[in-house]
Amino acid sequence: MKKRFLAKIAFVLTLTTVVTGCGLSNSDAAKATEYVNDETENAGEYLSGDQAYASDGSSVIVADGLMEPALEEPAASASTSVVDAATAGSSDVAASSSSTGASKSDSQASAAATTATTEINSTNDGKTVMVFFGDSQFANGRSEGTDIPHLIGQRVPDSEVYNLAIGGTTAALELSTSEIDPAKFTSNCFLGMSYAYTGTADRNAVLADYPEILQTMNSIDPDRVDYYFIEYGANDFFNRIPLDPTQYDGNKIHTYYEALSQGISNLRKRSPNAKVILVTPFYGVYKDENTGAIIGDTYVVSNGIDTLANYARKAVNVVEDDNMVEFDTMFQTHCDLYIDTAEQYLMDGVHLTLTGRQIFARLMAHLPNWMEGFEPYAYLENDFIKISEFDPNENYRYRDDMLHEYYPEAYEKMMNGEYRLAKPQN
Repeated sequence: MKKRFLAKIAFVLTLTTVVTGCGLSNSDAAKATEYVNDETENAGEYLSGDQAYASDGSSVIVADGLMEPALEEPAASASTSVVDAATAGSSDVAASSSSTGASKSDSQASAAATTATTEINSTNDGKTVMVFFGDSQFANGRSEGTDIPHLIGQRVPDSEVYNLAIGGTTAALELSTSEIDPAKFTSNCFLGMSYAYTGTADRNAVLADYPEILQTMNSIDPDRVDYYFIEYGANDFFNRIPLDPTQYDGNKIHTYYEALSQGISNLRKRSPNAKVILVTPFYGVYKDENTGAIIGDTYVVSNGIDTLANYARKAVNVVEDDNMVEFDTMFQTHCDLYIDTAEQYLMDGVHLTLTGRQIFARLMAHLPNWMEGFEPYAYLENDFIKISEFDPNENYRYRDDMLHEYYPEAYEKMMNGEYRLAKPQN
């Protein structure tokens, strides 16, 4: 699809205060009741550098007719991803940054979810089973086995990955769809996918145009699932989906917040023992298709409803309200994806390159690896990737002396040989 930008400087956008980052050290966070636009905050708090379009929180660029860049996605393949212990963790890269603060325990945080495709066994057989729901950021690269879910599976020992992501999909029920009876859903938005997955809606109708995804869904036993990864937001932004019910007088499932919340609730009811990770929308930049000039980034370009950064903050509202775990891909919590590095991370300002997918796969893999006891929490908390220094064949390694000083409990576990992916250095 083509992008048509008619940009003009508009109003002062009000933002809500949000704590970015993985959120694993705050599992007892107070219930969040504030919606985006309820409080005012300078967006520049999240930003660094001197880029005016990214650091000036006083104005927003409204882009009329903003559309997602076209991404030709190959047909989905019903590939199987099963990783044994010998595959993951074959090469290490040591952490060179310093760490400060009080000593920390491995019991400080919460969980994550990942996706793949494989056949059902009668039991888990010690497998870590991960299921991914999302849009093109998770779907891209699937036919070559370089999609984020598959790459995560390569880094998690004894894992099964099921990728149910479909490019171009929203979290919310499309505004053009009037049918709101869950049993009659045919939409493959996240809410519709959750109804199909749990048996409320007819999955053959929901996935009529995606037989490979239907095959993958049919191969999943929800009772065996350990982790769900959920990633939506970019297409909600491009389709001008309201953030929450305060912006929309109709049915709540046409809003980003409510669709995420209800869809996740459906998954939790079907798989009560599974952990849910909500991945925020990814940072991006928008360009004039004729000149190639940058119009703005996800902090300041609005679809007329709000900026994509505020959709990310809205996802954090869902995490806080529903007591889940967030993985930030918007605010530079885990890597240096920003305006200066966007050309390396993003092929068109929106969709991740292969290197971008490899980077986020390594970062997200720390979640199940920590929760499964394969590595210390320190790996999740301290791995920050600079794309100029990234080697896809390396695995992160936190220095033993730093682990001993700042994570003494984890250090003792490592010395006792309790971590499969973290062994004492010689």
